[in-house]
Amino acid sequence: MKKIIGMLLLLPAIAFSQGYPTKPVRMIIPFAPGGASDFVGRIVQPRLGELLGQPVVIENRAGASGNLGLEAAARAAPDGYTIYLGNVGTVAINPGVFLKLSVNPVRDFIAVTQVVDVPGVLVVHPSFKVRTIKEMIASARAYPGKLNFASPGSGSQNRLEMELIRKAEGLDMVHVPYKGGAGPAATGLIAGETHMMFTTVSSVLGHIKNGRLNALAVVSAKRLAQLPDVPTMVESGYPESTSGSWQGIFVPAGTSKDIVDRLYAVLQQTMRSPEVVERLGKGGVEVVTSPSPAAFAAYVAAETSRWGKVARESGATVD
Repeated sequence: MKKIIGMLLLLPAIAFSQGYPTKPVRMIIPFAPGGASDFVGRIVQPRLGELLGQPVVIENRAGASGNLGLEAAARAAPDGYTIYLGNVGTVAINPGVFLKLSVNPVRDFIAVTQVVDVPGVLVVHPSFKVRTIKEMIASARAYPGKLNFASPGSGSQNRLEMELIRKAEGLDMVHVPYKGGAGPAATGLIAGETHMMFTTVSSVLGHIKNGRLNALAVVSAKRLAQLPDVPTMVESGYPESTSGSWQGIFVPAGTSKDIVDRLYAVLQQTMRSPEVVERLGKGGVEVVTSPSPAAFAAYVAAETSRWGKVARESGATVD
């Protein structure tokens, strides 16, 4: 009898998850239109909605280095109707940089799956006559305190990636943070205001192709088809630099396992769709999905620990 009563109590939840979704699903993107996250979200959006059987509505919640969108998504109802397109910056780096952040992504979200990796690249202004990371390091050692590097902000992934090299090689370099995201930082580099920076391949590929910037290495597990002659960071001697600006889907903590499993399955199908793969690839973005939600959660936890350590050791923290 107790077993029967327990099964009856579960029926509403089972029916709910089987009918999910019955209305549009909101996808919060924590950055303004035009950036890498918005680019990915708008390519994924139509196919994901088609497979879910309901429209997916994008809501750009930009501000505070992505923290406004992060907080809005974490506080949403855990009913499957708000999903969050997070990335390495908002989910894994910001908690280590913003010491008073009100959200703990590992605690306040359920990780569903990674969807893409946006490879990074170390680029230099053509007037800086180096062609490899080894040559860049040699120049920095020869002129301590004279070379500088740009970034979108003190706690950005772009800055922390350079800090990994600085720490490993003991380099004295000047950090030049720009306001307004990676765009202004890249514009400054192209104008010759700085010597170098890490950024996403998708944001500077055209500038590399036309010679406005020179690429020293890509932050990716393998060489990129768009830049076949540019070595990876691993090939350049930095085995820890294998992933770029990964992005993934999260839902608020408390969302039922049935809904998480449904979203996971549909997202796997979405990211295998040829048109999605092709459109992302043209923008320099690689499709990378997780073996399971648990595997993605473990990866996020490891990334949070890794970047938190870099932030602390570099002093890239905000009270």
